[in-house]
Amino acid sequence: MTIDGALCAALVDSGSGMILGQVGSGVDLEVAAAGNTEVVRAKNKTMRALGLNDTIEDILITLGRQYHIIRPLQKHEGLFVYLVLDKSKSNLALARRKTQDVEQSLAV
Repeated sequence: MTIDGALCAALVDSGSGMILGQVGSGVDLEVAAAGNTEVVRAKNKTMRALGLNDTIEDILITLGRQYHIIRPLQKHEGLFVYLVLDKSKSNLALARRKTQDVEQSLAV
């Protein structure tokens, strides 16, 4: 939550869509976790269908007033960080970088 413009964040199990930890407010994180689990699954399915032998670094969803960053964890397969930012108060490039740093610091 030290990222400029951060509203809320969650660590999500992409197998079940369940939240393992959360902080902040402004979005119903349980609904968001379940929905974004489907986003991650759909993107992985599409990558397989295209024969892409690669991994997702992050998925960015840009709304009128918010950025939503979904970052699957490379070191902890099956988990992703979900971060919601106030678009007017955040720096997207720095937020993506700091989300990467969060992944590195997680001791899951």
